[in-house]
Order: sequence, then structure tokens, then C-alpha cells
Amino acid sequence: MAEESSINKLLTFIKTRVSLTEEDVRLIEDSFKPVLFPKNRIIEEQQEIPKYIYYIISGYLRLFHYNDHGDEVTSHINCPPGFITSYSSFINQKTSTENLESITESELLRITKKDLDRLTQRSIAMKDFSISVFQQSIEYNENRSKELATLTAEQRYRKLMDTFPDILQNVPIAYIASFLGMKPESLSRIRRKVASQHD
Repeated sequence: MAEESSINKLLTFIKTRVSLTEEDVRLIEDSFKPVLFPKNRIIEEQQEIPKYIYYIISGYLRLFHYNDHGDEVTSHINCPPGFITSYSSFINQKTSTENLESITESELLRITKKDLDRLTQRSIAMKDFSISVFQQSIEYNENRSKELATLTAEQRYRKLMDTFPDILQNVPIAYIASFLGMKPESLSRIRRKVASQHD
């Protein structure tokens, strides 16, 4: 029964962007497979070709890589509803420079590149939907680069809290700080300042 409800969540999400026929629904149900990961599990490793794109039913995940000093750099934090993978590596089936990790226990649906190609060939709606997901990913990365370059550390923190208010309850401070392009102690200082302004 859990599998059915997770597929229904995916179908509901897809239907917010495109109309689906009964055949589309059947193809989607056949193509996506449910999977559950415990917290702190590396799901896809860097230097390997990403096998799947994942739709998040529940849980928090992140993409991260190692910098020249061997420190982890979190480039993406995601929660439901939404998809996550190293997009360009997945699309081009090239080795990824990032690791995909479950931060919390995560219930996901996944699809292989081969099955996604088959699905988008047989369903015009899913072809349109896939294009919109990949375009959104490109747009997200462009906006993120712009924000890191133009917003202050405090502005970046406030924007994240406005967009994802539950993130602090689910994601370690070190990951959030890395994602925002700052040290954990800087983030702690900003959090104290923002909290004092609300008191």
C-alpha cells in the first residue's frame, strides 16, 4: 500500500504541470520503483555515472563534493516534492563530480536513464514534464550562483529560512553553512542575531 501512495504523490506532482492520459499513468507506474534509504547513506558516488534520478516522497537529501582541501562542500539540499540527481551527469551519462547522500531517512521513487528515455519517447506529456524539470534545475543553479555572488551571508540565510522553514530541524548546521557558502560559526552568529531581532 505504501508503494501505491508514493506513486500517487508523484502522479499528483506531475499533474500540476501536465495532463496525463491513462496510458501515461500506466507507463509512469511501470517506470518508477520505490526505495527507502536510512539516514547518512551515500546513494550515488562521485566518479561514477549516476544510475537514477530520484523523486523525493519524504526526507532530506544533499549533493556534495570535496574541495581542494578535502573539505565537504554541499551544493544542493532537497526535500519533497522534487527530483534530485547530478543532472548534467545523469542526462549525458558521464561520471559525476558529486555524491548524493540521504541526510535523514528518505523514501524515494527512482527511474533509470534507460527507462526515462523509454517513458519520454512513449509519452509526450512526460517528455514535456522532463524538459521542464531539467530546465528548472538549470535555472536553480543559475539563481544559486547569482545569490552566492550578490547576497550577503545574512540575506542568504534569511531567504533559505523563508523558503524552507523546517530545514534547521532536519539538516545539520554544518551542511546548511556549507550550502550557504559560510563557516558554521558564521552561521551560528547570524542565527543568534536573527533570533534576537525576533525576540
